[in-house]
Amino acid sequence: MLREERQLALVHGRIALPDRIVEGSSLVIEGPRILGLAREDELGTGIERLDVGGRLIAPGLVDIHIHGALGHAFDETSEEAWKAITGENARRGVTSLLATLVAAPLPRLMESLAFAREWLLREEGRGAGARPGSGSQVLGLHLESPYISPSQCGALDPSSLRLPGDGSVPSILEFSDILKIVVLAPELPGALALVRSLAQAGILPAAGHSSARDGDVRAAMEAGLGHVTHIWSAMSSVVREGPWRRPGLLEAALAFEGLSVEMIADNRHLPPTLMKLAWKCLGPDRLCAISDASSGAGLPEGSVYSLGAMSYEVRDGVGQSLDRSFFGGSTTLLNQELPILTGLVGIPLCEALRMASLTPARVIGVAERKGSLEAGKDADLAVFEDDFSAWRTMIGGAWLDTAARGGRR
Repeated sequence: MLREERQLALVHGRIALPDRIVEGSSLVIEGPRILGLAREDELGTGIERLDVGGRLIAPGLVDIHIHGALGHAFDETSEEAWKAITGENARRGVTSLLATLVAAPLPRLMESLAFAREWLLREEGRGAGARPGSGSQVLGLHLESPYISPSQCGALDPSSLRLPGDGSVPSILEFSDILKIVVLAPELPGALALVRSLAQAGILPAAGHSSARDGDVRAAMEAGLGHVTHIWSAMSSVVREGPWRRPGLLEAALAFEGLSVEMIADNRHLPPTLMKLAWKCLGPDRLCAISDASSGAGLPEGSVYSLGAMSYEVRDGVGQSLDRSFFGGSTTLLNQELPILTGLVGIPLCEALRMASLTPARVIGVAERKGSLEAGKDADLAVFEDDFSAWRTMIGGAWLDTAARGGRR
């Protein structure tokens, strides 16, 4: 006999759908899936109810570009590190993420990739979302690769950079089963062949850390480029060549149809005016909010942390180089960006949530099961307080840490 799945109704909440906030309805969960919306008077007598006290019921956030938290980075070949990062993100309402690695010497990068594959296989074997107390689900890897411009390496270690034609690409492509996004500079020699190889392997090629001109971007798009990493950060902009103005990667990202774009919305990397410009140009269905959080996220002011071989300090709400000359990754997690997007930038709540859930899910090809509170999708959700701290987080129908009897965690 088949066992019936337990049903749970979240009642007395504001339910965030992709295009509107619904009040007066309940969200019904059946086992690991969302069953749909119902009025409370339509609920059966046997269904369990959880009163969320007027809080916001939102899809679990999806962070497709995050390096670490709490002093740990995904580059570490340590189960302790991965558990700490995914646990902290789940506590914040981030239910899915891409573990993001940085450019490193090839042997070290191979070690990190191999460990990541082992982690993903173990988690898949345990059953995603079936374990109360588990962290965010890791959906694959995002690699800020060695194939970037030395003049735009930003916080990445310049000693780890390579050219696409140096023979190292096949080693990285051996991990095509777990790689979801690979960042590269499309102007480098051999970059177009790399873009084609990534696209053929089912990996999303992304332009970033690049000095490309708009023509380089067009050529790369024809080869399969579909994404741009952290807009305005480590990318070329318009330059003068004699009397001529030549657009760069920034202008291409804002103007070219067919590209999805990431934005670090921590109010440090970009001021509100630039964030509003990106939203107005791209809209919430092409623009993704990302944390780009480093291992400094969640650490106190003055903490020193590493990004690859480079050292940075938590200072004034962001990671900074020790000489204060440039940023070294964000120290803000994705839920903390929502009040910035809605309050400072002025983006409507539904659109801001879409930028942090459904749009990134669509970018990495998982929107059929993640990113919105639609019937049949995974029961990944967060119940947020007014300040967007997570009162409860559910992953695959299981509450984080507790079987949710009410009250704040």
